Amino acid sequence: MDRPPGDRGAAAVPPLLVACALGIERLALRGGDRDGAPGPVRVVRTGMGPDRAARGVARALARPGWAGAAVVASGFCAGLAPGMHPGDLVVAGETRGPDGTTPCDGADLLAKALARALPGRTVHTGPLTGSDHVVRGPERAALRAGGAIAVDMESAATLRTARAAGPRPVAAVRVVVDAPEHELVRIGTVRGGISAFRVLRAVLPAFSEWHRSLLLPRR
Repeated sequence: MDRPPGDRGAAAVPPLLVACALGIERLALRGGDRDGAPGPVRVVRTGMGPDRAARGVARALARPGWAGAAVVASGFCAGLAPGMHPGDLVVAGETRGPDGTTPCDGADLLAKALARALPGRTVHTGPLTGSDHVVRGPERAALRAGGAIAVDMESAATLRTARAAGPRPVAAVRVVVDAPEHELVRIGTVRGGISAFRVLRAVLPAFSEWHRSLLLPRR
């Protein structure tokens, strides 16, 4: 079960909300190791697409005790850069959507935490762009030409909604399941999907490390 906000002693620690779109993503994230989390953790499934993501995150942050939560958008994505493979990790330096750009907090810290949690896995850091549909072919190349390294349908809306609800740390971490040389329609999709699922199941300790580090007083 998701951990609810705790007793009075734990109430001072802001909770962590992890938002994803799909049931399979939620299954992976809920199955991860939450030991070491500094406060309450909740994994919420919003549904696919930017509109559902925005509504789902707004509802989650409106729950008692969750208004000040840090927010991580997570799940699967399509990689845009040549050489990406299913199971690679993407840490957004910023998310881009039709309503503008949302800078992410502690991207370098989060990338290092993921590298420690998943040794041997490639971690890419850069702009993560949003779309309201599955991106293929020439459109993928056009997004890459604009500087984005990956695309998904929910992260930009998730972080924009989270920031609109109040100041908080936000981040986006995605696992590549579809890449230029490994499109979903090709042979090997199932193997790539299993690899991405296993990676997604292992990311929560890194999220907790990121969350804990952001709570430390700044010098």
